[in-house]
Amino acid sequence: MPTFEAALPADHPETELPDAQSRAIADAVREALARRRMSRQALADEARISISTLEKALSGRRPFTLATTIRLEEALGLPLRIPAAASLPKPAVPRHAPEEFGSYTREAVAFLEGRYLTLRTSFGQAGALFAYRTEIAWDAETARLVFREAERLDAPFAQSGTVSVPNQSGQIYLVTNFQGQYRLAMLGRPTIQGELFGILTTLFSGRGAHLTPAATPIALVPERGALTDGAQYGRIEPGMACEPGYRRILDRVRADGFAVFPGCAGD
Repeated sequence: MPTFEAALPADHPETELPDAQSRAIADAVREALARRRMSRQALADEARISISTLEKALSGRRPFTLATTIRLEEALGLPLRIPAAASLPKPAVPRHAPEEFGSYTREAVAFLEGRYLTLRTSFGQAGALFAYRTEIAWDAETARLVFREAERLDAPFAQSGTVSVPNQSGQIYLVTNFQGQYRLAMLGRPTIQGELFGILTTLFSGRGAHLTPAATPIALVPERGALTDGAQYGRIEPGMACEPGYRRILDRVRADGFAVFPGCAGD
């Protein structure tokens, strides 16, 4: 048969307080005694508890009980209890990105943080380029690099997501997952100037509401230096002052072997 005496409610006077809370109460009592120049015997007498009970609790040999704590609060005229949640240790801040994104630390990927002029082929106009900004930064709460796009001509379609940096492939991935729909930029390691070159795989709007898979070269250039001073964003058409420089950068994806497009013209 069950023994009902053992099933005491959580706020029963003889309930032993958690270790962390007992330690906090012991610290508070010792400080109060020092401030008041009060002896432990005098406090025990005032609180109507034995000196043995007080000594054991203060030394950590036994936890404080709720009844003892209440009597000490009345004797000292001080609140000694703290909310249970406050007595729990704070969860450690994660230092590594989730395994599915490469388990990297911030120190290992700090070289990627910054703002980049981003160039790719325009899907809407033949012969034109599309330029916008990509910002990569560390998110301390989730312990990973994240990216977001800005300065896009088609602002409602600006992307954001997670940066994956696995050790094995040596590639860097900008991953967007929106309700199971993926968009992926696969980039090589930065050049000595910090440029990133690779392939973008995405969807673009075809006829009507139809979405069509598409892949195109993509380049990310750190926003520093002559090329990005006063960078121009949006659709970059032939004849615009920035177009030749932008096109030379984007052409390096193929010319320097950062990505291959088998079966396409020029391969």
